[in-house]
Amino acid sequence: MSLNGYKTVLREARDEVVIHKSRFIGHAAPVSSAEEALGFLARIREEHRDATHNCYAYIIGRNAGIMRYSDDGEPSGTAGMPIIEVMKARGVVDCAVVVTRYFGGILLGGGGLVRAYSHATRLAVEKAQVITMAVCKLCALTCDYNQYGKIGSLIPECNGFLDDSDFGETVTLKFHMAEEDLSGFEKQLADATCGSVAVEVTGEQFFQIN
Repeated sequence: MSLNGYKTVLREARDEVVIHKSRFIGHAAPVSSAEEALGFLARIREEHRDATHNCYAYIIGRNAGIMRYSDDGEPSGTAGMPIIEVMKARGVVDCAVVVTRYFGGILLGGGGLVRAYSHATRLAVEKAQVITMAVCKLCALTCDYNQYGKIGSLIPECNGFLDDSDFGETVTLKFHMAEEDLSGFEKQLADATCGSVAVEVTGEQFFQIN
């Protein structure tokens, strides 16, 4: 994913699996900073303070500039690293995952632990729903009422999203659209209005595009 777009998770979520009597609970959440990730970890640890382990990983920044993980007492490389490797494989950033383990009395071995923590992470990330965020242009235009119906339909046809409408003497529409769609929209807009309506780009912002 380029610096103009990135993947993260939509919501906080959890899922769990029982493997050889050990209970693994995966928790995933969107976070915007290391402090927020550690706050999420602290909350999960408090909720599961009687658990055997609360292993975690987080990746912060659209360029994945901050990556941290912990085995929390599990054998080195069997918990935190598998968690972060699943996150990297899914391409998610600005995301934290905690996998809580309640030991069931049966040793899983190094390979078994890696598979268990990886599986719990996949479950949690899928439950939290991976989404793509991309930079979109913030746009505005003003048109007459007799042009509104056509333009109002044209925006979603060109993959734009209407954000606000103001109906006064004329109609002002505010919307956002990916940059690669904007030039095509402007051409169709010019054709539909004989060049009488123009788009004003007022800024840019990240929006979910899937």
